[in-house]
Amino acid sequence: IKSYQARQDSCLDRHPRLQRKLDIFGLILYSVLTFMAAVSMLVYIEECIYIYRKVPNNKKSVIIWVNGAAPVIGTMSCLGIYFSIVVFKFLILMVEEVGGDEGFLKRAGKHKLKISTGPCCCCCLCLPYVAITRRSLFLLKLGSFQFALLKPVFTILSIVLWTNGTFDLADLNITGSAIWINPFVGILTIIALWPVAIMFINLRTALRTLKIIPKYAMYQLVLVLSQLQTAIINILALKGTIACAPPFSAAARGYMLSQQLLILEMFIITLVTRLLYRRQYDPLPEEEEHDDNENTKMAPVP
Repeated sequence: IKSYQARQDSCLDRHPRLQRKLDIFGLILYSVLTFMAAVSMLVYIEECIYIYRKVPNNKKSVIIWVNGAAPVIGTMSCLGIYFSIVVFKFLILMVEEVGGDEGFLKRAGKHKLKISTGPCCCCCLCLPYVAITRRSLFLLKLGSFQFALLKPVFTILSIVLWTNGTFDLADLNITGSAIWINPFVGILTIIALWPVAIMFINLRTALRTLKIIPKYAMYQLVLVLSQLQTAIINILALKGTIACAPPFSAAARGYMLSQQLLILEMFIITLVTRLLYRRQYDPLPEEEEHDDNENTKMAPVP
């Protein structure tokens, strides 16, 4: 840790006159990124107005939450907290699209859930199918809800520890708090993503007319870009792979690079999700359409 801090100090010391200056390219870059973030929020606000006017009441809240993942992440720095709620809301969205809890149980009463899916059990093909009941549906919701509840708690805890000087991402000692909090949050993330994957695998055929596959792809893309990409860039910055560039240290430059990429990426995703969610929200037929596809993931009860 001391050597890392020494590298940052020496980097800035070598360029004392550049510490408070930003070149023309930097000004243009930040202007363009600010414009993209502003346009993303305007598109999102317009989409919220459309959803409020055209979408049934039981779907308004979840669609607004899910649809806001890209513009909110691209505009603000509350990445983990907001997306933890989106994970839970996307699961609720899929349930609401088939008629809510009652509609889901009625539609899937003769089927079973395939649980050998990622990110937890994609290699465990021997796992048995699980009957679809109120209890199993409650457990799926609970698995995603715990992340929406505990992620903000651990984020606030990390901020409190950071203000006390006991939370440092560069401190990988066994006595450091970061080495315990971050892996635990990672486990909570994997547990929360599993129920969403289970629900998607089992409902993708029934919801294919509602473009659930590209919607799920956008949800997964936001996950990878906002969580995995940011973590990789931060690790590279802490290891010194990303060099310092005054007026920024290596850690600050890595964080800045991550935010710049996210603004551009979330701007594109915002435009794509607008096309996916801007449609007429007619209810699905009461009965499932006949489907002879052998790859369907909803298996009938033997």
